[in-house]
Amino acid sequence: MNHPFPGPEANDELHGERSELRPLLHQLNNQLGIVLAHAEMLEAKASDDVNRARATQVVVSVLEAMGTAKQIRQRSDTIAL
Repeated sequence: MNHPFPGPEANDELHGERSELRPLLHQLNNQLGIVLAHAEMLEAKASDDVNRARATQVVVSVLEAMGTAKQIRQRSDTIAL
C-alpha cells in the first residue's frame, strides 16, 4: 500500500544521503580554494588588463561556486529528519 507520508526508513535514507554529502562538499570547497589561490596569484601577476580581467572573472566565479557549495550544505543541514 502506498502511504502519503514516508516512514522511518525514509528518514534513515535521508540521513545517510546528508552524511555522504558533507565530505563531498568539504572536498569541493578544498579544491575550489586551490583554484581560487591560483587565480588570485594570476590576477596579481597579470602583465596586462586583458589577462587581469580574465583572472578576475575566474576569482569571481570560484567565489560564487564556493557560495553555492555553502548554500547546498546549509540546506542539507536544515532538512527535517
